[in-house]
Amino acid sequence: MTVSDGGSATAPRVLLGTWPTPLEAAPRLSAHLGLRPGDLWLKRDDLSGLGGGGNKVRKLEFSCGQALNRGATVLVASGGAQSNYARLAAAAGRRLGLKVVLVLRGNGPRGRTGNLSLDGLLGARVVWAGDVDAAGLDLAVAATAEELTEQGERVEVLPFGGSDRNGALGYLEGGRELHDQLPDVEHVVVAGGSGGTMAGLVAALGAERVLGVDVGAVADLPARVAALVGAVSDGRTEASALRLRRDQAGAGYGILTPAASSALEAAAVCEGVILDPVYTAKALAGLAAAVADGDIRPGRRTVFVHTGGLPGLFGHEVAGELAARVAQSPDARQS
Repeated sequence: MTVSDGGSATAPRVLLGTWPTPLEAAPRLSAHLGLRPGDLWLKRDDLSGLGGGGNKVRKLEFSCGQALNRGATVLVASGGAQSNYARLAAAAGRRLGLKVVLVLRGNGPRGRTGNLSLDGLLGARVVWAGDVDAAGLDLAVAATAEELTEQGERVEVLPFGGSDRNGALGYLEGGRELHDQLPDVEHVVVAGGSGGTMAGLVAALGAERVLGVDVGAVADLPARVAALVGAVSDGRTEASALRLRRDQAGAGYGILTPAASSALEAAAVCEGVILDPVYTAKALAGLAAAVADGDIRPGRRTVFVHTGGLPGLFGHEVAGELAARVAQSPDARQS
């Protein structure tokens, strides 16, 4: 099937997820944050179906649609050792009968935990790129793609985080889906990683309604988001027009902050919803900060987009420590 971006352009799409994902009220968490009980809703894109779920499924429907159109035999995806995108690329490849090679930062952990366990279960080949920066990872991807091509494969290199025009189209569709579910939504809060998810939502819902929370994955997030909005819509959005909080990244990507730790605990004990320490915990911490400083006020219909990442929690170094601390908290036991 093909999908229009709202203009004259269309893109091939293959269905991989279970749509629409649920939109759930979160009254206890809403009150905990200082909103009214009926203000906050959770868009459960962690329940998108494929390979453990997550926001990347929407992106992969378009990226894999393009790969199939090009006759690809193997997908190459890249990221960190606990990349949710890599895990879902592996699942998408298996669903479509394609081979998958994952080029990951690092030299390989002692054991396979979290997303790495699922990468292995899905039969993906992992290439360890070493301790490299973004440019070094790109070089490792290029070398891997060249090697596979020499072996006779037809290679489709997937963009980092799924964040190119095709990936943003996934969340243009996701934003339209959310609008159908809750037309009067005023604030949509989402983690900002590589930019494609936020960009698609902005293209669908408008920059004034989407609040992104930078988690520290890339240095140029505003420019990336603005460029991707332009790629999937007729209008142009300046980076300065985006609502983007950059106060929650802390010491860097993947490093859990005290505010994110508190947010992760709050979602669990208030609603039984599990966040991840890298993306959604920091995004909920951003929502809490937005309520505290008045950017989001009580009485405003607000949606928090749960982008998934649960397997990464099991692979994070602080998971056990965090669980033990919460379990010993009298407030948590009494909630």
